[in-house]
Amino acid sequence: MPGFNQVSHFANLTSVGAMTPARLFSARSRTMFEGVGHWALSMQAGLKPSQLLPRQVSPRLLSVGRADHAKHQELPGKKPLSEKKLKRYFVDCRRVLVCGGNGGAGASCFHSEPRKEFGGPDGGDGGNGGHVILRVDQRVKSLSSVLSRYQGFNGEDGGRKNCFGRSGAALYIQVPVGTLVKEGNRVVADLAHLGDQYIAALGGAGGKGNRFFLANDNRAPVTCTPGQPGQQRVLHLELKTVAHAGMVGFPNAGKSSLLRALSNARPAVAAYPFTTLKPHVGIVHYEGHQQIAVADIPGLIRGAHQNRGLGSAFLRHIERCRFLLFVVDLSLSEPWTQVDDLKYELEMYEEGLSERPHAIIANKIDLPEARANLSQLRDHLGQEVIALSAVTGENLEQLLLHLKVLYDAYLEAERGRGREPLKW
Repeated sequence: MPGFNQVSHFANLTSVGAMTPARLFSARSRTMFEGVGHWALSMQAGLKPSQLLPRQVSPRLLSVGRADHAKHQELPGKKPLSEKKLKRYFVDCRRVLVCGGNGGAGASCFHSEPRKEFGGPDGGDGGNGGHVILRVDQRVKSLSSVLSRYQGFNGEDGGRKNCFGRSGAALYIQVPVGTLVKEGNRVVADLAHLGDQYIAALGGAGGKGNRFFLANDNRAPVTCTPGQPGQQRVLHLELKTVAHAGMVGFPNAGKSSLLRALSNARPAVAAYPFTTLKPHVGIVHYEGHQQIAVADIPGLIRGAHQNRGLGSAFLRHIERCRFLLFVVDLSLSEPWTQVDDLKYELEMYEEGLSERPHAIIANKIDLPEARANLSQLRDHLGQEVIALSAVTGENLEQLLLHLKVLYDAYLEAERGRGREPLKW
């Protein structure tokens, strides 16, 4: 019977394998017997149960070299350490070299076909190089993901039979809202709204094939042109934090502690004096799914408009804030001088910046010496002062209500001008 012959042939193969010395069992012979085992399983699927012979399966043959596979498995590649460290921190300034894609070269060839001696030129043009485009992405909050160099995609070369090369695809660089693009000392783009794009580097034009040079006085041109190189530019990207409210104050005024009390943001705070070195943005939630973005601007010092203490790097983040929150340390003597100095620094940096809608916040009211200075502060300023404690949460509700009033006034002003309000 056919089935019995096949089974007996498999039995002969296994008996030969049993007679082979153990020292001849190499990795290659083991693989051969594994293949025989798989063939036997496929053949037994078509046999009747009475035609099957009892067999023993060796566990060593069924283990498909898992240890060898794990030994030769390559470790996953690691990212460069510099970029990995860079992404841990907030980056608001980057120098980027952008290069557009090169254009493809044109082809120089002639049509070849049986019984057609003079087919004429049929070299196609090369494809254009791809552009490098900066595009605003709301999910990106820092320039840490922006690399130092970008190269656009090159266009393909032209081919025979008048085949044009494929143009290179555009390369998009995702940047956060509020990115300022500079070339030298000149501002070339201000990406302040969602959906804004800027072509940072143009791709090169594709070369022409010899078909392009066909004319009445030149029926067999051999001339073709190479593709043009892409544009190269060195751009400086600066991020100006976009938020509804910006907290301005001197170092150790309690701005970071206040942001932690208002939102889920977690800037670093400690029991000893130090200053924040990067801005933090927290979201304050209200009913009706309304969200107000509050930015913690690093502490300013006197002379910040002259770039003392990285003043220019901190002051530029205040430009995009719609209204301001002046945070005053109420435990110091003569706290009203802090407000005057802060307004002076803002006005010297940009005219009209100190005149934006604002609120005065007197922090650290929980300290004994602070309550004695509250009445003097209100008398000197002649306006409402919100006294609170970011540590204990005292009078924090008044700040939340006043913050909502400032936000509603901003919405009304923007809609009156026919502009779309900022949505975080």
